[in-house]
Amino acid sequence: MYSEAKKLHLIEEVLKINSEATLIALENFLQSNSSTKTQISESIRFNKFSGIWSEEEAEEVEKNIAKSCDTIDSNDWK
Repeated sequence: MYSEAKKLHLIEEVLKINSEATLIALENFLQSNSSTKTQISESIRFNKFSGIWSEEEAEEVEKNIAKSCDTIDSNDWK
């Protein structure tokens, strides 16, 4: 479970990145350290999605993620 929490924390930190250069560097790092480098480079490229959302849409998504990340619904555990 600890590694899952670390992954979630990393995702939260990535969502805070505003620099396209930093995102590209992170993407390159992940690709160079991935055992499925070919699959990632061909099917999942962050820069393909750059500019799809307006700034308002991106802010709304970030707010929703921030609101729900620390929220625990007790009904989910029943």
